[in-house]
Amino acid sequence: MALCRRFSKVYRSLHRRTRPAASVSDYAPAVNPFSDPLISTFSNRFTPFNPPNPTYKHFNNSHFSAGNLTLAQSLHYSNLANPKNEKNNNNYSSHVLSWIDLYLPKKVQPYARLARLDKPIGTWLLAWPCMWSITMAAESGNLPDMKTMALFGCGALLLRGAGCTINDLLDRDIDTKVERTRLRPVASGALTPFQGLCFLGFQLLLGLGILLQLNTFSQVLGASSLLLVFTYPLMKRVTFWPQAYLGLTFNWGALLGWAAIRGGLDLVVVLPLYMSGVFWTLVYDTIYAHQDKDDDLKVGVKSTALRFGDSTKEWVTGFGLASIGCLALSGLNAEIGWPYYAFLAAASSHLAWQIWTVDLSCRADCNKKFVSNKWFGAIVFGGILFGRLCS
Repeated sequence: MALCRRFSKVYRSLHRRTRPAASVSDYAPAVNPFSDPLISTFSNRFTPFNPPNPTYKHFNNSHFSAGNLTLAQSLHYSNLANPKNEKNNNNYSSHVLSWIDLYLPKKVQPYARLARLDKPIGTWLLAWPCMWSITMAAESGNLPDMKTMALFGCGALLLRGAGCTINDLLDRDIDTKVERTRLRPVASGALTPFQGLCFLGFQLLLGLGILLQLNTFSQVLGASSLLLVFTYPLMKRVTFWPQAYLGLTFNWGALLGWAAIRGGLDLVVVLPLYMSGVFWTLVYDTIYAHQDKDDDLKVGVKSTALRFGDSTKEWVTGFGLASIGCLALSGLNAEIGWPYYAFLAAASSHLAWQIWTVDLSCRADCNKKFVSNKWFGAIVFGGILFGRLCS
């Protein structure tokens, strides 16, 4: 008995010295935010919780909120769910905690993920050709029309979301077989195809409201892009060049932006600008496609990553040179001032950096280089803006 009492005193002493930070239960004992039976409650020592999956990846983030976690807990569990901290960067099955999980209602979260609101890079890549064209269409020495740019920014957000919705509806059977995409809302069952279709109609209705504020020529030109938007997801089934088709789709704004300002098309300016965007898309989306090349082979879908294989860097270098050449030709025909070409040299350096340094066997690095293209678009935009002001 004496031995037991001594052991008890030692244990209590150690417990007092290592008392951890307060947990959720210390402040709200009557509330259990982790009501899902698959999720254990927090340990006071910030040790990982232990759901049936030992990798701690497949847990329901809908129970997380800013008020339910201490800062240390938030950082701890964010690190657990962050694939950058894993040695094996090929595991894409985890769902990284985002602002959607923290701030949006649970019922709205699948729709926000369906529109990729937590991944704005697609919106940037769709918006930049629009902004290039609108700025290039401005009168010499003047700023671009801010109202038109705001309309096109909102339109890019809506059209990108609609394109992702169409893609997920058509590819739901394929997405379940690809590690990176199998947790998408439709593929995982978080949304039914009918719910996705209704959401698509809502997005297109909002997009129509924006399109109706443009001139008649722009309305017809903008509506014609829907054929490309609806058919793009099918291209990976029939051709090894779906990235080229994506380029035709994503850069339609290069035509539409000029038409919205000038009421028509000056082909010697906008056609090279449009083609520069197509070649640019072939660069960044081929790099992006290398993330899924192993799964694509198993599923049987096609991409330029599979078409080019070990020659990818040579191909995308050629596309990069073609993109810069078309941008230079468009600026020359538009009579833009000299700052444009200085910015174009900087954009060329950025494109060369991502092509030469990308590790095509590393999914994380491919995604990093892909995301960096928002800065390429920004540099070109800055060049057009300053070039137009100085022309």
